[in-house]
Amino acid sequence: MKVHSKIKKPDWLKITIPSGESFKDIRQHRSSSGLATVCEEAKCPNIGDCWKSGTATFMLLGDVCTRACRFCSVKTAKHPSLPDVDEPTKLAEIIKSLKLKYVVLTTVDRDDLADQGAGHIKRCVEEILLQVSGIMVETLVPDFQGKTELIETVAYSGAQIIGHNLECVRRLTDTVRDPRASYRQSLFVLETLKKVHPGIHTKSSLMLGFGETRDEILEAMSDIKNAGVDFLTLGQYLQPNKKKLPVTEYIHPDQFKQLEQEGLAMGFDYVASGPLVRSSYKAAENYLRAKVLGKNTD
Repeated sequence: MKVHSKIKKPDWLKITIPSGESFKDIRQHRSSSGLATVCEEAKCPNIGDCWKSGTATFMLLGDVCTRACRFCSVKTAKHPSLPDVDEPTKLAEIIKSLKLKYVVLTTVDRDDLADQGAGHIKRCVEEILLQVSGIMVETLVPDFQGKTELIETVAYSGAQIIGHNLECVRRLTDTVRDPRASYRQSLFVLETLKKVHPGIHTKSSLMLGFGETRDEILEAMSDIKNAGVDFLTLGQYLQPNKKKLPVTEYIHPDQFKQLEQEGLAMGFDYVASGPLVRSSYKAAENYLRAKVLGKNTD
């Protein structure tokens, strides 16, 4: 793909200013409960659209990560505060009060904890499923340093969809991600999720715009598919602040559409591909709910 000498954000990346009653309700509930949302922490461009429609992604285990990936705006520290033991109950209460039907739970990395947060994630999912009737839960989990027993813990949490993001192509992994993450380790997580619990649906995501080639993208997509992943999302990397990696290229929507077709041809059940697509993306979630539950959710 062509690398531009001067980067200017294109018209197709214009974002609507957040508004609406659902948006205000989620922000108010989130603020009063002390919970964190990845929508805010990661400066997601879809926050207004998703919150307005009643979709939100909550971030577990606090808002401070033990890793420092060069694409991410989440705060980092070696020893963040201990997890809130009441977080499972708080989550269930806010999700129930907002009448959400589909919720995504993502997490910071917690390499400082004995189980890296796997048990806490499981407790959060279990409490939500216990307290909220008809809810569908998707989790986006860290790599747990490739420890099979921790991957198995979240695999059997009860979440219907479990995601782990490869994030970028093989060549750029060392540049984009924290040194404790690796391309091979992330593929191992995805493979292991399916191996220990074949009945769950798995999901992964790639960000584009770091300078990857088309062949490298297709290789990464193929590697994800070979790891048994069902659902794939592809989106444009947007620099969250000046301290993070710059955007090398803004990928045209037509190129995202071509990659979507390539992914479907590889055999993915569903591919969401576009400049503003993120690993948590309400258009994909509407489809996934229908796919997993086998019914119309309109």
